[in-house]
Amino acid sequence: MAAAARSLLGAGRAGCAGRAAAGLCCCSASRASPHCTVAPQQQQPPSPAPTPDMKSYLWARYKEAKKVTKDLVPSIMSNLLNPDAIFTNNEMSLSDIEIYGFDYDYTLVFYSKDLHTLIYNAARDLLINEHRYPAEIRKYDYDPNFAIRGLHYDVHRALLMKIDAFHYIQLGTVYRGLSVVPDEEVIAMYDGSHVPLEQMSDFYGKSSHGKTMKQFMDIFSLPEMTLLSCVNEYFLKNNIDYEPVHLYKDVKDSIRDVHIKGIMYRAIEADIEKYICYAEQTRAVLGKLADHGKKLFLITNSPSSFVDKGMKFIVGQDWRDLFDVVIVQADKPNFFNDKRRPFRKVNERGELLWDKIHKLQKGHIYKQGNLYEFLKLTGWRGYKVLYFGDHIYSDLADLTLKHGWRTGAIIPELRSEIKIMNTEQYIQTMTWLQTLTGLLEHMQIYQDPDSQMILQEWKKERKEMREVTRNFFNSQFGGLFRTDQNPTYFLRRLSRFADIYMASLGCLLNYDPNYTFYPRRTPLQHELPTWSDQLCTGTFRIPFLQEMVQNK
Repeated sequence: MAAAARSLLGAGRAGCAGRAAAGLCCCSASRASPHCTVAPQQQQPPSPAPTPDMKSYLWARYKEAKKVTKDLVPSIMSNLLNPDAIFTNNEMSLSDIEIYGFDYDYTLVFYSKDLHTLIYNAARDLLINEHRYPAEIRKYDYDPNFAIRGLHYDVHRALLMKIDAFHYIQLGTVYRGLSVVPDEEVIAMYDGSHVPLEQMSDFYGKSSHGKTMKQFMDIFSLPEMTLLSCVNEYFLKNNIDYEPVHLYKDVKDSIRDVHIKGIMYRAIEADIEKYICYAEQTRAVLGKLADHGKKLFLITNSPSSFVDKGMKFIVGQDWRDLFDVVIVQADKPNFFNDKRRPFRKVNERGELLWDKIHKLQKGHIYKQGNLYEFLKLTGWRGYKVLYFGDHIYSDLADLTLKHGWRTGAIIPELRSEIKIMNTEQYIQTMTWLQTLTGLLEHMQIYQDPDSQMILQEWKKERKEMREVTRNFFNSQFGGLFRTDQNPTYFLRRLSRFADIYMASLGCLLNYDPNYTFYPRRTPLQHELPTWSDQLCTGTFRIPFLQEMVQNK
């Protein structure tokens, strides 16, 4: 437990001493939003320049800031984030949890990159063979580095884009086909860069009931986004007139058919070692929880034989002995809301039985059902449950909002993003970007022509550096959790629907079963010291550096 605490706190309070020595530490600001904006009438100008030469004065401040930034990097490098930590949105004690639930895909089991290529190729073939799309689209292969999870797609305009927590489009991340749309064109189309609430995706990220945006939250949606973009690209390059709404529906149906027609399931079962990443830690996590007397259950939308073969591969032939209840083809999120569907037992041959279910028994597999019947038949209390899943909407949203369950999100991308954030190049770039932003905020009070010319140079540099930081993660769309400076819409939903989040279930092995997760206090903007306050000390300091190292 002590080791777990050190692991969790290594990126937070344990690093306060080093940051304090660098003039950076503010414990309550460890997860702060970017620096606060000070009203002009409240700002105090810095110490007056010794000469009226504003050019010399501003560039001297710039060089001073650059030097301090460089000197601070080593201290930051000594206090890196732990990719195997569990991160907390809402205080939760594991001592209160008696029952642990799990999704299957991308929660208990992880897949290789080959699976996305399989889904893409199969859906592309369905477009050609069943929807009569041109065979020439076969020349577009799957690019695993094109899209990221959490993007929005404008169904009517055929545009893929990244949107922040405030419904603003991140300019430079809007793609028509495989080409970026110029900022000026985006602003003209949307009358700015804000997407009105009535156009945003619905509660589950879908483009329904007149909403024009679809949000792709599922890891399985990466091939879908790429296929949409590639077919759009083909039509545009060949000057083919087409209806974007029809294209969206056809691609969606083709991706769906890869699942419901069993194409994906049969391929994985036929070559399980190629597609499933053996997860030794999954067995370790389940065993640890069972050894501590916890109840375990599985609720997945995947079919019985597919889950059985996968679990035998990653856990062992006796995998069912670890679970008190196993439910397949649950049809989440309907499982959490529809009270009408009863459970059906699945026998060893995968056949559905007609028996009335009076109790959910260990060692058996059940299909369909609903949450209300689930709780009735098990006698479990929802507030004692912690459920893990990778899909923010289908797995977690209803459970936390409607049923009071505790929820844990599995975000595989988290580990790779943290490793990038821990590199010296990233830390140097983000440290200077944050500092330059503070300089612009403070020096904007100088309105003379010379000063404004220099400030424009700084703004240009800041814009170029933002593009550099985006390329650290994904050259088209950047990271999963931030736009240029705001949280993404994905992170906004993650923060609302997940009590805790982590890269994989294996992270639980670092924590005692009675561990309490405490979220770091997030200061409000009016609770933060201002940039000007830092300068008034007479020593140049960089405020809230830890926030951008930790929160990208």
